[in-house]
Amino acid sequence: MAEHHEHEEVKGESLLEKISGKIHDHDSSSSSDSDNDKTSATDSFKSNVFRLFGREKPIHHVLGGGKPADVFLWRNKKISASTLGVATAIWVLFELLEYHLLTLVCHFLILALAGLFLWSNASTFINKSPPKIPQVHIPEEPVLKFASALRIEINRAFAVLRDIASGRDLKKFLSVIAGLWVFSILGCWANFLTLFYIAFVLLHTVPVLYEKYEDHVDSFGEKAIAEIKKQYAVFDAKVLSKIPRGPLKDKKKD
Repeated sequence: MAEHHEHEEVKGESLLEKISGKIHDHDSSSSSDSDNDKTSATDSFKSNVFRLFGREKPIHHVLGGGKPADVFLWRNKKISASTLGVATAIWVLFELLEYHLLTLVCHFLILALAGLFLWSNASTFINKSPPKIPQVHIPEEPVLKFASALRIEINRAFAVLRDIASGRDLKKFLSVIAGLWVFSILGCWANFLTLFYIAFVLLHTVPVLYEKYEDHVDSFGEKAIAEIKKQYAVFDAKVLSKIPRGPLKDKKKD
């Protein structure tokens, strides 16, 4: 009789363990489902966040994702600072000191050739080995790749200009005209070297600042783009819609 009572107690305990295990499994599965729902909601929220230029990748991938992107985003501060310092030295040398490129190249070659010539002739008197001057050869493959890439980009630019001049897209035409007009004004203010240096400095400052304050800039950009679209719609309704369009449009093929 006592053995039967103990057997019932063991059976009851095992039944309670099974019930508690099922409850625990249900709670863990529900918690994991809730975590997954939160993660998916977070991902969907991030995907719905407005990003400038309609990008979906980080700014590092937008800049190419290689060593140039690392330099622009200051991943290696020594390399980035050295690059910016060399660009600044070149700008100061040619713009502020009014040094000329041909003069600089000639002076550099004079100093280099004179130093190597004196070292080669004086090595016998000072009991040192002469300088080992390496043989420099420009490889053919990188030059061909660069020429091919440049040709593709030039052909693409010609195609874009042809598409704009054909009169199919008035918005793109006005954007290009406005951009060229802005560049013409900048060209009156500064020469090409100064503009190139300003663009180089902006590439070393704007991306890293944008990466740091990305959410704030995107929020402001969203409001600005919405306002620009609103003003463009008003301008389109009052001005652009009244301009007669040219006949240069592709006819639909039957």
